[in-house]
Amino acid sequence: MLIVFDIIWLIPLGFAAGVVGSIIGLGGGIIVVPVLTFLGVPHTITASSSLFAAFSNSIAASASYAKQKRVDYKIGLRLGLLSVPGTVIGALISAQVTPAFFKITFGIILIASCYYLFIKRKIEPKSSVPKYMAVASAAISFFAGILSSFFGIGGGIVFVPLMIIGLGMLVKNATATSQLILIFSSLSGLVAHTLLGHSDFEYALLLSIGAFGGGLLGARLSVELKENSIRLLICGVIVIAAIKLFLDAFNV
Repeated sequence: MLIVFDIIWLIPLGFAAGVVGSIIGLGGGIIVVPVLTFLGVPHTITASSSLFAAFSNSIAASASYAKQKRVDYKIGLRLGLLSVPGTVIGALISAQVTPAFFKITFGIILIASCYYLFIKRKIEPKSSVPKYMAVASAAISFFAGILSSFFGIGGGIVFVPLMIIGLGMLVKNATATSQLILIFSSLSGLVAHTLLGHSDFEYALLLSIGAFGGGLLGARLSVELKENSIRLLICGVIVIAAIKLFLDAFNV
């Protein structure tokens, strides 16, 4: 495979996405997908390439966060594995469905998540999780897997609010644990897309190179940030993502 030099800019794009994605725990797809979509890259290639970058980013960030002892392995492994079936479905429907209604609905969910994360920022960590939330988290993880593979965003956009709001985790622990979850959701999604013939390995390789370096740097930078700063950054990215989804849905 020969690397096409006119797309070498994908490396810095992956790096920038990796830095932001690892800090906020949402994955770099929130940046990669809108950029590639704006440039006219087909949706299936955009989604699969973004998942390759998310996988590379999550490996690097998870290793760094593990050293910082911020990862909740029990929750991370459970939510990650529960998302896998959804990622397969997301890949299957990505080339079959006109996603206008889906994008609008997802955008509303994102705005609601941002409201609870930022406006209700005085949410206290929970010492115990209600049984109904443990059950609901399974269904939400499955849904997040579909979104992850369908849009190529990794699923962190759902997992981080779920862990903070529903499971009562600290913001810094939730963003770190999200990277462990993304290893599972992005890997299963990229495998499914590859088997369906959606992948462009030149795009995937260049984005992954940048995302790996960005993941390492982002995890280090996050140590210096305060909880409210990370929360504000998460909300900012969520709002931008929601606006992009609305614009796409209405073909603006």
